[in-house]
Amino acid sequence: MIVGIDIGGSTTDAVLLNNGEVIVVTIETGDPVAAAAGALGKLLSTAGGALADIRVIAASGGGARCLQDHLFGVPVVKVPEIVAIGVGGSTLAEKKDALVVSLGTGTALVSVRGEQIEHVGGTGVGGGTLLGLARHLLGVSRLDTLEQMAMTGDLTRVDLTVGDIAGGPVGIVPASATASNFGKVRSDPTLADKAAALVNMVAEVTFTVSLMAARARQHHDIVLTGKLSRVKPLRERIEDMQPRRGENIIIPPYADYATAIGAARAASGHGDGRI
Repeated sequence: MIVGIDIGGSTTDAVLLNNGEVIVVTIETGDPVAAAAGALGKLLSTAGGALADIRVIAASGGGARCLQDHLFGVPVVKVPEIVAIGVGGSTLAEKKDALVVSLGTGTALVSVRGEQIEHVGGTGVGGGTLLGLARHLLGVSRLDTLEQMAMTGDLTRVDLTVGDIAGGPVGIVPASATASNFGKVRSDPTLADKAAALVNMVAEVTFTVSLMAARARQHHDIVLTGKLSRVKPLRERIEDMQPRRGENIIIPPYADYATAIGAARAASGHGDGRI
């Protein structure tokens, strides 16, 4: 068995890979060492396995630096987060050439071309932004609660569109395109409307920077990974903005655990797409 652990700023994800079987768990990140130990214990409890069955623990994410060389006697291999993101996203999508976008607390953009994995950049807009603003504006602190609210909101009561300003489309930009996020907030929106606008803003920023990075690096495929990839209204908004020039948006299975899976696969020494 190989365990991959991604110790992020908000949550810690762990996966256990065993002869094609995949078991995943998530716990809140407090102390990184305690989070890693807790995730490992939860994995073993779920799998019905024992520490002796684990060959190696592959650790990635910001909190991995706090781990020692062994955890409960099991060797720990630290995998650079950029490598884990690139390997995880590209192998899950079965693409050897792609831009992998990790939607975590912030957003990281990683170019994968064969064995070459390179950090392109990123933004500070991500899950942390979404939840921070939701707490401040809506009094909501859970992502699933925000998701349910956003699904019933009306963007036209918050966002200013191109049609609002120009009366119709401008060039290749449709009238329904956002001209200004929260630009119409004075129209007295509901909490659900604000929730929808928050999700839409993060989706549009993510899509825009991802598309620009993919075109700059000449990638046809854009692979979305991370916790935000499972937020339905955000995912649907990004899919609605599928570019006209042929870029392909992919959200693979286990996308929300891609970094942990990538760490495990990098440590196991094979990146051919098999879990």
